[in-house]
Amino acid sequence: MRALVVEDDRRIAEDLARALTSAGFRVENVADGEAAWFQGGTEAYDLIVLDLGLPRLDGLTVLKRWRAEGVEAPVLVLTARGAWTERVEGIDAGADDYLPKPFRMEELLARARALVRRSGGLATAQQEVGALSVDLNRMTVALRGVPVSMTPLEFRVIAYLALHRSRMVPPTELIEHLYGDDDAKEANAVEAIIARLRRKLGAGVIGTRRGFGYYLEGAQA
Repeated sequence: MRALVVEDDRRIAEDLARALTSAGFRVENVADGEAAWFQGGTEAYDLIVLDLGLPRLDGLTVLKRWRAEGVEAPVLVLTARGAWTERVEGIDAGADDYLPKPFRMEELLARARALVRRSGGLATAQQEVGALSVDLNRMTVALRGVPVSMTPLEFRVIAYLALHRSRMVPPTELIEHLYGDDDAKEANAVEAIIARLRRKLGAGVIGTRRGFGYYLEGAQA
């Protein structure tokens, strides 16, 4: 899963990136509103954490522009502003959730996971897909009740396929959501991860429809 953190306070941005990375997200940071508007409008994200008090372009304006331009990624707004009228304004502008500063990182992660689940049409963190059991909170995978060891990258692939279980996921989409801008984005990298997962889980767990993409067997792909 790919997350964009928009925060001009370097310490908070680093704390957010560290926490979200530990929760299974691939995190990218920007520190001003103009960079956020461009990045969020040109790249695909599973989650955006947006501070409203930004330099160059305020967060509320960025959010309104994203929504007007068709950006559908779930947005969790962070702000030091405490007035209920400003919270309402943020929600009306298109925010999916709102968390005032200071906040507990555990609460932010819980809200972030919930937003990602809801965007995928999932009600709970525990997902049963065919023979697989995927826990999106604990970042664990079991096959027919037996735990299977996963690297962080392997888990992100399984989690993304589980979150988008109702359709096939093209390799290009997996690449965009697994790798940051500083990584090589090559189709054979995804193929190598899928091959490793099939060795661990069995050849029939991850299906492929050539020319369309990957899906988990047992899902409605």
